[in-house]
Amino acid sequence: MPAMPVDVPSGIAAPAPAAEATTTSAPGTLASRFRGFLPVVVDVETGGFDWNRHALLEIAVAPLDLDENGQLVVGEITSSHVMPAPGTEIDPKSLEITGIDVDHPFRAARNERAALDHVFAPVREAAKRHGCQRAILVGHNAHFDLNFLNAAVARCGHKRNPFHPFSVFDTVTLAGVAYGQTVLARAVQASGLEWDGNQAHSAVYDTERTAQLFCRIVNALPRLTSAG
Repeated sequence: MPAMPVDVPSGIAAPAPAAEATTTSAPGTLASRFRGFLPVVVDVETGGFDWNRHALLEIAVAPLDLDENGQLVVGEITSSHVMPAPGTEIDPKSLEITGIDVDHPFRAARNERAALDHVFAPVREAAKRHGCQRAILVGHNAHFDLNFLNAAVARCGHKRNPFHPFSVFDTVTLAGVAYGQTVLARAVQASGLEWDGNQAHSAVYDTERTAQLFCRIVNALPRLTSAG
């Protein structure tokens, strides 16, 4: 995804927290690791680059988890194909890149509201399970994905968006610092993971690889604590 500036579509207010923490976060929990946020990897496939004009066509989310050793791991991925919302446009060149056939009879696309309900449900459940107040989007050129997500939320008037409206964790920055690579395919390979170009530009595949990349970088970082 190309780098895009931060923008929250007009009319979007900060959403209510996804879930209230019911217990005090113990050291070593996801809630304590990311200041009460649950990192959730998101990838969108779209009908172009303008989130205010082009259609959202596919979305996948992967809440992150901790294993028994306290290492960050990828949770279950949930995805949905999305029907182009009324009034949105599709640039044919974008379909050449993604390979999406909007009219395919087996695409099983949901309308935007149903698609958001489908992917938001496991995010809210994971946030509640980990005692996190809200999800924070993790992505490669993350504001591109967040802007399209926010635009879809605004179009359908969704009131239960679990994601922070403007803060993100971006693997472009992290991979650039860790490996000197900012392109997703090259960053994934530099991290020692496999990359299959034939599966690229699928929301599920890109979410999986971005999630693995984020986990690999974060797990390798030392925890820095302030003195005193």
